[in-house]
Amino acid sequence: MNTLTHLTTNIPWQRLTTAYGRGTDIPRLIDTRQYEELANLIEHQSTLWQTTPWVLRILLQELAKQKPEQVSSEEIQLYSAVASAINVDEMDSQNPVETMNELLDEKYLWPEDEEDDELWWEEEEPRGYEQQAFFSYFSFSYWLLKDSIPVFTAIMEGNDKLAPSIQELLLMLQSEGDSADE
Repeated sequence: MNTLTHLTTNIPWQRLTTAYGRGTDIPRLIDTRQYEELANLIEHQSTLWQTTPWVLRILLQELAKQKPEQVSSEEIQLYSAVASAINVDEMDSQNPVETMNELLDEKYLWPEDEEDDELWWEEEEPRGYEQQAFFSYFSFSYWLLKDSIPVFTAIMEGNDKLAPSIQELLLMLQSEGDSADE
């Protein structure tokens, strides 16, 4: 858990938004493996949020260290929820920011004070949800999931109970061109 603490403390969760407010509770939810609650915060109605790629990065790093039988169906459902929000065939046609860390630049972060959050949401493009930044949440989430295909495949091969869910997840990560090849 020490690794998790280190990974989560370097991200300004209180200045990143979720489907239901700020990401302040995310480190605790990651630490206690509350995958269903995390899924509700990082994906809602086919929308990904500022916190989504950061949560994925941390969870996927930890997933790679787990034995197949240790992985829960709730965790796989979280990845599937995110993947279902991504239009894989549009990933190459958009222009995300250069690096994920750029999404932590001040221009994308919400103010420290949460008092005016309702006013921020009423803006035409709330801070951090300009077109390029918004698309970047989808792009980086997709790339993180795509890079984890070998991990998902190893879990699928070692955990018969999760194999159908993981197979479905892997299919969601394929573009139309990919599926013809496989």
